[in-house]
Amino acid sequence: MSHASRPVRRVLISGASIAGPALAHWLDHYGFEVTVVEKAPTVRGGGYAIDIRGTAREAVDRMGLLPRLRAAHVDTQRITFIDAAGETVGSLAPEQMTGGAAGLDLEVRRGDLADALYTPLRDRVEFLFEDSIATLDDDGDAVHVVFDSGAHRSFDLVIGADGLHSNTRRLVFGPEEPFHRYLGHVFAGFTLPNEFGLVHEAAIWNEPGRSAVLYAHEPSDRLHGFLTFTRETPPFEAFRDPRAQRDLAADRFPEQVWHLPRLVTAMREADDLFFDIVSQIHLPTWSHGRVALAGDAAHATSFLSGQGSSVALVGAYILAGELATHAGHQEAFAAYERRLRPFAERNQALATGGGTVVTPTTREQLEARNTLVRDPGSAARALVTSGAEEGRAAHSGLVLPDYGG
Repeated sequence: MSHASRPVRRVLISGASIAGPALAHWLDHYGFEVTVVEKAPTVRGGGYAIDIRGTAREAVDRMGLLPRLRAAHVDTQRITFIDAAGETVGSLAPEQMTGGAAGLDLEVRRGDLADALYTPLRDRVEFLFEDSIATLDDDGDAVHVVFDSGAHRSFDLVIGADGLHSNTRRLVFGPEEPFHRYLGHVFAGFTLPNEFGLVHEAAIWNEPGRSAVLYAHEPSDRLHGFLTFTRETPPFEAFRDPRAQRDLAADRFPEQVWHLPRLVTAMREADDLFFDIVSQIHLPTWSHGRVALAGDAAHATSFLSGQGSSVALVGAYILAGELATHAGHQEAFAAYERRLRPFAERNQALATGGGTVVTPTTREQLEARNTLVRDPGSAARALVTSGAEEGRAAHSGLVLPDYGG
């Protein structure tokens, strides 16, 4: 079915982080009438840097965003590893761990990517900020939505692009627990002053099952800090209690070595603390009736994979393209899932099959990692030919279709 002969369809997208605006871009491009609802008061800025590699780089190129994202590239040049005593073990280039391509991969702050996606759309697409979906009623012919604001609207399709803890998924598929796969890690992220002289680099302190990170990708006077640790069960009791979150993280980093005391203090004082568990979403299907899921709501890969935003960008391109080239939504949703699911699952496996370079969980893994890092030649060979090679294959494991238009 040609784009010109397809009737205009009204689509509601829940979520204005990465997947939502990317999908809105492509649906608007194909002539859909798009509304995006977002519970935050505006597109969220800041956040840690994310990577755009392989197939995702092609997706943003087709959006015309490469020049802007190249200008926002934070250009991390080295990652230095610190042992338990606070001594430097050695350094690697990021590509030696990720399997990325130096000079081609993009690394941008999450807020810069969100703004690059949102700015060209804000005058073409309807955005409803400070609101969210309260109820959905899919009667087979349309989806009737009641918003938290009390407004009532009807749409032909609804797409949940509202993240790991998706409200849309909960309303349509039920509670999160059956689809949530906890990967055994908890993390606290925050910003702090750059008092350490770091420029375009990261420093990572490790003990088995614990990592403390200083990441210089903010403006020169700011750093992003992470405290990551293993925990047998998710700390659900801390999710609504910021004090409990801070106490939980601080208790796991009591040592008076390296910059740990400063990181703990900064974490306690931060007004931008982001506390969550490292986990994935595994669903048997990504759609039900006239509602589908995109991005982390459908297939969260976890931040250990480094691929959440990249898979979201690719998925948005494919979902919109399939909707534009199929007469019916059921066929489009099925084609979207058929194309994307193998790519998403391959990238999810990067978090469950490895992750020991940055987050070794046993003494043996940590000692093996440090041995590699101390010998740059050995590290380059061992890492690029194993985990990094696997990463490179996963990042580029899908060829983008050409949907025309």
